[in-house]
Amino acid sequence: MTDLRKTVERFWAAAEARDWDAFAGTLAEDVVYTLPQTRERIRGRERYVRFNREYPGDWRLRVERIVAEPGQVVTWIHFTVGLEEMYGISFFTGTERIDAITDFWPEPYEPPAGREHLVERY
Repeated sequence: MTDLRKTVERFWAAAEARDWDAFAGTLAEDVVYTLPQTRERIRGRERYVRFNREYPGDWRLRVERIVAEPGQVVTWIHFTVGLEEMYGISFFTGTERIDAITDFWPEPYEPPAGREHLVERY
């Protein structure tokens, strides 16, 4: 198991627990957080912690999968805000602390017609 994987596991546990001191402890001082879909970027630990602390609603998360190799980790999470559910994919880089995070929040959509005979809906 890589050091970064352990850090990312602590990152998600601290986020779910709203333990903002522990959450901050997983981040490099100059961490960069990027959201490509909204074209937003947050630079710095203090601003990123505040972004998460102030996120509206009663949100919860559950880690579905973690894939790790030295220097980079990818997570798939299930995220809920009230009755809304979504999945996110997060890419982390760093060593013992997280240097950069890029989040993707795909929107669900209905599949095109014509492949019902091949697929199982869940």
